[in-house]
Amino acid sequence: MLDIIPFNKQYAEDFYALNIEWLQTHFYVEPFDEEVLSKPETYIINKGGHIFFIKNNSCVVATVALMPTNNHHLLELTKMAVLPRCRGQKIGQKLIAHCIEFARKKDMKQLLLYSNTKLENAIYIYKKFGFKEIPVEANAPYKRGNIKMVLDL
Repeated sequence: MLDIIPFNKQYAEDFYALNIEWLQTHFYVEPFDEEVLSKPETYIINKGGHIFFIKNNSCVVATVALMPTNNHHLLELTKMAVLPRCRGQKIGQKLIAHCIEFARKKDMKQLLLYSNTKLENAIYIYKKFGFKEIPVEANAPYKRGNIKMVLDL
Protein backbone atom coordinates (compact mmCIF):
# COMPACT_ATOMS: atom_id res chain seq x y z
CA MET A 1 0.00 0.00 0.00
CA LEU A 2 1.50 3.30 -1.12
CA ASP A 3 0.55 6.39 0.87
CA ILE A 4 1.53 9.98 0.12
CA ILE A 5 2.20 11.95 3.28
CA PRO A 6 3.36 15.54 3.94
CA PHE A 7 6.62 16.55 5.59
CA ASN A 8 7.24 15.58 9.17
CA LYS A 9 10.56 16.10 11.00
CA GLN A 10 10.87 12.37 11.55
CA TYR A 11 11.35 11.92 7.78
CA ALA A 12 14.03 14.61 7.30
CA GLU A 13 16.77 11.97 7.25
CA ASP A 14 14.86 10.01 4.58
CA PHE A 15 14.61 13.20 2.48
CA TYR A 16 18.36 13.67 2.75
CA ALA A 17 19.33 10.03 2.17
CA LEU A 18 17.05 9.47 -0.83
CA ASN A 19 18.26 12.59 -2.59
CA ILE A 20 21.97 12.12 -1.80
CA GLU A 21 21.83 8.54 -3.14
CA TRP A 22 20.13 9.71 -6.33
CA LEU A 23 22.61 12.56 -6.87
CA GLN A 24 25.63 10.35 -6.23
CA THR A 25 24.28 7.70 -8.61
CA HIS A 26 23.51 10.05 -11.49
CA PHE A 27 25.65 13.17 -10.95
CA TYR A 28 27.39 14.62 -7.92
CA VAL A 29 26.33 16.54 -4.85
CA GLU A 30 26.67 20.30 -5.30
CA PRO A 31 27.18 22.52 -2.21
CA PHE A 32 23.69 23.99 -2.76
CA ASP A 33 22.23 20.46 -2.68
CA GLU A 34 24.01 19.57 0.55
CA GLU A 35 22.80 22.75 2.22
CA VAL A 36 19.15 22.39 1.17
CA LEU A 37 18.94 18.64 1.77
CA SER A 38 20.45 18.88 5.24
CA LYS A 39 18.07 21.68 6.28
CA PRO A 40 14.74 21.04 4.53
CA GLU A 41 12.73 22.99 7.08
CA THR A 42 14.95 26.08 6.70
CA TYR A 43 15.13 26.07 2.90
CA ILE A 44 11.78 24.60 1.89
CA ILE A 45 9.12 24.28 4.60
CA ASN A 46 9.72 27.59 6.43
CA LYS A 47 9.77 29.47 3.11
CA GLY A 48 6.29 28.22 2.21
CA GLY A 49 7.34 25.09 0.36
CA HIS A 50 6.14 21.53 0.71
CA ILE A 51 7.76 18.12 0.88
CA PHE A 52 5.91 14.89 0.25
CA PHE A 53 6.87 11.30 0.84
CA ILE A 54 5.55 8.00 -0.41
CA LYS A 55 5.48 5.31 2.21
CA ASN A 56 5.10 1.63 1.48
CA ASN A 57 3.80 0.27 4.78
CA SER A 58 6.23 1.86 7.26
CA CYS A 59 9.12 2.46 4.81
CA VAL A 60 9.68 5.78 3.02
CA VAL A 61 10.38 4.87 -0.61
CA ALA A 62 10.24 8.26 -2.38
CA THR A 63 10.16 12.00 -1.88
CA VAL A 64 9.62 15.26 -3.75
CA ALA A 65 9.59 18.95 -2.88
CA LEU A 66 7.68 21.95 -4.13
CA MET A 67 9.82 25.02 -3.50
CA PRO A 68 8.44 28.54 -3.57
CA THR A 69 9.82 31.00 -6.10
CA ASN A 70 9.77 34.79 -6.38
CA ASN A 71 6.56 34.39 -8.38
CA HIS A 72 3.75 33.60 -5.93
CA HIS A 73 1.89 31.60 -8.58
CA LEU A 74 4.83 29.36 -9.48
CA LEU A 75 6.36 26.44 -7.59
CA GLU A 76 9.53 24.54 -8.45
CA LEU A 77 9.17 20.77 -8.53
CA THR A 78 12.49 19.56 -7.17
CA LYS A 79 14.34 17.05 -5.00
CA MET A 80 12.45 14.04 -6.35
CA ALA A 81 14.05 10.69 -5.54
CA VAL A 82 12.90 7.08 -5.37
CA LEU A 83 14.64 4.20 -3.60
CA PRO A 84 16.68 2.20 -6.13
CA ARG A 85 14.75 -1.01 -5.48
CA CYS A 86 11.47 0.80 -6.13
CA ARG A 87 12.38 2.50 -9.41
CA GLY A 88 10.45 1.46 -12.49
CA GLN A 89 7.20 1.08 -10.53
CA LYS A 90 5.71 4.46 -11.53
CA ILE A 91 6.20 5.84 -8.03
CA GLY A 92 7.78 9.02 -9.41
CA GLN A 93 4.76 9.48 -11.67
CA LYS A 94 2.49 9.16 -8.65
CA LEU A 95 4.48 11.94 -6.94
CA ILE A 96 4.31 14.20 -10.01
CA ALA A 97 0.55 13.69 -10.31
CA HIS A 98 0.17 14.51 -6.61
CA CYS A 99 2.24 17.69 -6.95
CA ILE A 100 0.22 18.85 -9.97
CA GLU A 101 -3.07 18.32 -8.15
CA PHE A 102 -1.71 19.96 -4.99
CA ALA A 103 -0.49 23.01 -6.96
CA ARG A 104 -3.85 23.35 -8.70
CA LYS A 105 -5.65 23.32 -5.36
CA LYS A 106 -3.30 26.07 -4.17
CA ASP A 107 -4.25 28.14 -7.26
CA MET A 108 -0.75 28.00 -8.70
CA LYS A 109 -0.45 28.92 -12.38
CA GLN A 110 2.69 26.93 -13.21
CA LEU A 111 5.14 24.33 -12.03
CA LEU A 112 8.74 24.50 -13.17
CA LEU A 113 11.62 22.08 -12.94
CA TYR A 114 15.26 21.76 -13.85
CA SER A 115 16.65 18.48 -15.08
CA ASN A 116 19.36 17.03 -17.28
CA THR A 117 18.86 15.66 -20.77
CA LYS A 118 20.85 12.53 -19.91
CA LEU A 119 17.83 11.52 -17.79
CA GLU A 120 15.85 10.50 -20.87
CA ASN A 121 13.18 8.54 -18.98
CA ALA A 122 12.51 11.46 -16.64
CA ILE A 123 12.26 13.94 -19.52
CA TYR A 124 9.84 11.60 -21.30
CA ILE A 125 7.66 11.41 -18.17
CA TYR A 126 7.69 15.17 -17.66
CA LYS A 127 6.57 15.65 -21.28
CA LYS A 128 3.88 13.01 -20.76
CA PHE A 129 2.49 15.17 -17.94
CA GLY A 130 2.53 18.23 -20.22
CA PHE A 131 5.75 19.98 -19.17
CA LYS A 132 7.27 22.06 -21.99
CA GLU A 133 10.91 22.99 -22.43
CA ILE A 134 11.90 26.64 -22.01
CA PRO A 135 15.35 28.29 -22.08
CA VAL A 136 17.59 27.78 -19.05
CA GLU A 137 18.73 31.09 -17.58
CA ALA A 138 22.46 31.82 -17.32
CA ASN A 139 22.39 31.87 -13.49
CA ALA A 140 20.40 28.65 -13.02
CA PRO A 141 20.59 27.25 -9.47
CA TYR A 142 22.05 23.86 -10.53
CA LYS A 143 25.16 23.38 -12.67
CA ARG A 144 23.87 19.99 -13.84
CA GLY A 145 20.52 21.46 -14.95
CA ASN A 146 20.74 21.73 -18.73
CA ILE A 147 16.99 21.66 -19.34
CA LYS A 148 14.23 23.74 -17.79
CA MET A 149 10.58 22.84 -18.15
CA VAL A 150 7.26 24.41 -17.15
CA LEU A 151 3.73 23.13 -16.85
CA ASP A 152 0.80 25.52 -17.17
CA LEU A 153 -1.84 24.52 -14.65
